[in-house]
Amino acid sequence: MDDFIAARSQMALSLGFHIVFSCIGMVMPFFMAVSHYYYLKTNQPVYRNVTKAWSKGVAIFFATGAVSGTVLSFELGLLWPKFMLHAGPIFGLPFSLEGTAFFIEAIALGFFLYGWDRFNKWFHWVTGVVVGISGLVSGVLVVAANAWMNTPTGFTFANGQYSDIDPVKAIFNPAWFSQSLHMSIAAFAATGFAVAGIHALMMLKRKNVVFHTKAFKIAAVFGAAAAILQPLSGDISAKFVAKTQPAKLAAMEAHFVTEKSAALIIGGIPNEKNKEVNYALKIPGGLSFLANGDFNSEVKGLDSVPEEERPPVAISHYAFQVMVALGMIMMGIGIMYFIAVIRKKQWRNSRWLLQLFVWATPLGFIAVEAGWTVTEVGRQPWIIYGVMKTKDAVTPMPGIVYSFYLFSAVYLSLALIVIFMLYRQIKMVGKLYDIPAGEQLINE
Repeated sequence: MDDFIAARSQMALSLGFHIVFSCIGMVMPFFMAVSHYYYLKTNQPVYRNVTKAWSKGVAIFFATGAVSGTVLSFELGLLWPKFMLHAGPIFGLPFSLEGTAFFIEAIALGFFLYGWDRFNKWFHWVTGVVVGISGLVSGVLVVAANAWMNTPTGFTFANGQYSDIDPVKAIFNPAWFSQSLHMSIAAFAATGFAVAGIHALMMLKRKNVVFHTKAFKIAAVFGAAAAILQPLSGDISAKFVAKTQPAKLAAMEAHFVTEKSAALIIGGIPNEKNKEVNYALKIPGGLSFLANGDFNSEVKGLDSVPEEERPPVAISHYAFQVMVALGMIMMGIGIMYFIAVIRKKQWRNSRWLLQLFVWATPLGFIAVEAGWTVTEVGRQPWIIYGVMKTKDAVTPMPGIVYSFYLFSAVYLSLALIVIFMLYRQIKMVGKLYDIPAGEQLINE
């Protein structure tokens, strides 16, 4: 493994690990706030216990996310100094604001965790809402910085020099809205399905059924609603990418030749040598319609991009297909859940529906990882699209491969610790709320 691959692999590993905790940190506080609100309105102890259990989970993920996020900030300077030399003054503002949002989140979380029976009950609830809002703002600011790398604005680049820097314009770059919208909804869908799946499993095992039923309903509503909305944000993102990064769209869709009435490819194995996709289902004119809203419009292929500037096709295409496939599965489950809530009352808490949520527990985060892969790999070979190539930004530092192995071990250790702590937390839930003997909430 050479230094360039090691640096990219380390960054990919760090981002892939951190993004899970970022999504949970953005979303779980809202679940917590809803449960807390129900407790304040109904005075049912079960909602207090759900809120407390979730708040402990939020604290676990907040601490782990803080560690992995700190590592990422060091890696930006260590692995990509040339990138930070030029990009830092331009998109440093969103990172500074993200740090402010992080500190507000930490303070609010501290108030919430230790404020039970100490603060006014509604002020206490507000501190939980602030945790969610600041976490969401923090995530949006980081995504805005990444969006700038895809659509760099807020500066003038001439003769290798950056001038006329406008940090505010850099934050609100052309891609910030579509990327932030898509990522935020993805976070709600992934976290909602993961949390609902865990509680559904406990319901199926008859473990503390009332507690887990209340928690399941809150998480399932968030996850199902987000999964249904996600294709809409995906369509907005795809149309934007078609206009601003045609090479990325071509790689995602394995679209090799510029043509009108371009077919939408579902599945398939890209053959870059022969410039074709084997074993794929093709929908005539589908790609043209999705990209431009016109079945007869022209869609640029990889043949319109210089060979040395083409993104890796296979990785981009497979990751995109995985993201879309898992997103459609989750949308289908979400639609079935709302049918159960609105019309088919007998489906709610039925074994087959709960089992669907259990099987779907990891799907959202797999889709998030796949989508992030599309975003990053599809931009290659550029680290700042059209301005700086990734190979020109890396540190020419010998022995960086050992850093990759070291950080891989650190992240693996953190993952095992988090899994152990969550398992312990779930096992302890049964002590929080005892149900009457023989109570059943699951339809056979």
